[in-house]
This record gives sequence, structure tokens and C-alpha cells, in this order.
Amino acid sequence: MKITEVRTFLTCPVRNYVLVKILTDEGVYGVGEGSMNSSEQAVAATLEHSSQWLIGHDPFRTEDLWQMLYRNTYWRGGPVFRTALGALDIALWDLKAKALGVPVYELLGGRARQGVLCYTHAGGGSHEALAEDVLRCQEEGFRVIRVQHGGYGGPGILRHDPPPGPGFPPVPVFEPAAYLADTPKMFEYLRSKLGDTIELCHDVHEQLNPTDAAWLARALEPYRLYFLEDPVMPEEWEGLRQIRAASTTKIALGEILYNREQIIPMITERLIDYLRTPPMRMGGLTEARKIYAMAEMYDVRTAFHGAQDIGPIAQAASIHFNLAIHNAGAQEWVRYPDPAYDVMPGACTFKDGMANPNPGPGLGIDIDEDAVKSYPFKPARLPIFRRWDGGIHRH
Repeated sequence: MKITEVRTFLTCPVRNYVLVKILTDEGVYGVGEGSMNSSEQAVAATLEHSSQWLIGHDPFRTEDLWQMLYRNTYWRGGPVFRTALGALDIALWDLKAKALGVPVYELLGGRARQGVLCYTHAGGGSHEALAEDVLRCQEEGFRVIRVQHGGYGGPGILRHDPPPGPGFPPVPVFEPAAYLADTPKMFEYLRSKLGDTIELCHDVHEQLNPTDAAWLARALEPYRLYFLEDPVMPEEWEGLRQIRAASTTKIALGEILYNREQIIPMITERLIDYLRTPPMRMGGLTEARKIYAMAEMYDVRTAFHGAQDIGPIAQAASIHFNLAIHNAGAQEWVRYPDPAYDVMPGACTFKDGMANPNPGPGLGIDIDEDAVKSYPFKPARLPIFRRWDGGIHRH
């Protein structure tokens, strides 16, 4: 069996996604994903360049092809390159599993659990409304629930200024004082209404500096969070030492991390409890196997990023991986708009608090090329946060 063609797709079934299909001379193909919020065109261009190296190769040589792709350019290791590499690697695992007639998780070691524990998002404009939304999530079967009062930044978002230009979203204006004052009160209210045993987590979304994050982690200790997500920017991971020294609140970080050089110190120094980097972002399943095997030895679990900016194919890769490893934690879970399921039929399913892949060989998911054409790519930008004085916020 030889690789004959690699196709790259940019599509926007409500959100933008970067998809890839690797074809062979025996008719077997694999699908992957390299979506990257607001950088989709850069990933697609990298895929077009890197995929040329695969033509004519045996797709079963997964490790060798990963090493070849990783080392085929002197300039390697950035997030765009890693995401493109992740898309190709996931497609190769899907292809191999299809050729062998087994699910991807069987190639990764087989099932280690019946399903993957998932967490969802609850929100509300008041503490009372938030508590009601948590109860709704529980009724849907979720056992772990992320809580946000008023979205990212909560009461710390003072206002939204006009967009800086065409195609940009409004500008959130953030100040930490109101957010820091409100968040412990939010958890105090939720615990008083919902009890102490429900699993709750919260996303700081990198809005704080290490000192404020350490203060918040300590203030939240009495409420026993499942984890506090992204308390600082990943570039400031050394600040996690300050947070660890101040508190025993569990920390989850890694949504936008992408390589082992960033991640390994956090694991070996026990600075985090949950690593959120999904397989797609760190170079695919081949690299994820190595990183998370090391994480297991330090009792660091997965909490893979899984918002709608990561599509159903990358979600399926995360679910298969979580099924097969010992140190799975909780998978961020979303339901996608219906057009995304048209483009990527066969998505994973959720029931009784757990996710499972669609039955069948490979990832269990596909790319409908006709549907791709129905949802053309639409450039989109992320918001730029500012402070009250007009300066750019650290986020």
C-alpha cells in the first residue's frame, strides 16, 4: 500500500475547520483535522507543503513518517507546524485502523474504560441563574461542570468597545478586581445551593498574572474545585510555581501548548494536575502517546480542550486516545451545529456522562467532500482584550 494523494479542505459549517484526507493506491483513506482558531489558512498552507513528503510512502510506517515530517524542515516546532503535523498523523492512524478493520483505540492499547468522562459549560448572568444551569447540565447526565458567571472574565468585563476594524469582533475591556472579588462568592453560593460533592471547575482564561492567580487559587480552596483552568498564560508557566506554593487547588493548563519542551517541565515538576493539550495540537497521536505516558508517571491526567474551534474529527481522536490510556481525566464536550455533522458524519456520541466514538474501524468519522463545498471558508478573528485605560490586556 502506498500513499497517492493528500487533500486539504478549508470549510466553515458555522465555524472554520481545516480537514485533511490521505488516499492510497488500494482505496483505503484516512481523515484528520488541523483546525486552529483564526490561523486556519496558515495551517492549510503548511499542510499543502508538508503533505508532499508523504506521496509514495507506506502509510503503516506511522512512527517513521512522523519523524520524517517533523524533521523535513529546519524551521519546525511552532504551533502552526505542530497542528498540521497533528492533522496528518491522525489521518495516518485512521487509515491504518481502517485497513486493519479495527477502531483506532485498539491500536493504542484497547479500551481502558467503558466511555470517556466529559465536562460541559454552565453559565448565567447571576449566581442564581448559574446554579439553575448547573442543574440543567446534571439532568443531561454530566458529572463534571465548568461554571462561568457572565462568561470569560465575569464581572471583570466592564464593557465592550467598538470593533477596531472590519471583520473584527467588539473589544472586551477587562479589569481583574471585580472578577477576583466575585469568583469566590460565586463558588460559595454554588456550594451552598448544590452541595459539596458535585464536581465543579472554572476557566480563568489566562486573564490573571501569577500573583493574582495564586491569590484566587488559595481563595477557592474551601470549594474543592475539580480544577482551575488556565490561571496564567502558558508563556508564564514558571508562575505555576507561585500558584503551587500558595494553594492545593488543582490546576489544568495547556489549551494552546503544542510541544514537549513546554509541557515536560510542568509534568516533571508537578506544576499541573491536568494537561489540556489535545493530540491534534501537539503533533497527533504519535506524539501524544509519549507525552501522556510520561504524564501518567506523575499522576497528571487529561482534560483535553474540546470547544467548537476543534471539530468533530479532532474530538474523535481525543476520545479514542482517552479510551485507551490509564490517566484519562475529563474531556471538554460540546455539541456542534448541525452543518458540522453534515461535513463530518459519524461524530462521537454522549450518554450518561460519557462519550464514545461511532462504532466501526478507524476513527469512525468521515469527510463529506460535497458538503465541504457547501460551506466555504469565511475569515474570522479573535477579540483583542484591553484595560480601562486603553492598553492591551495581557490575555
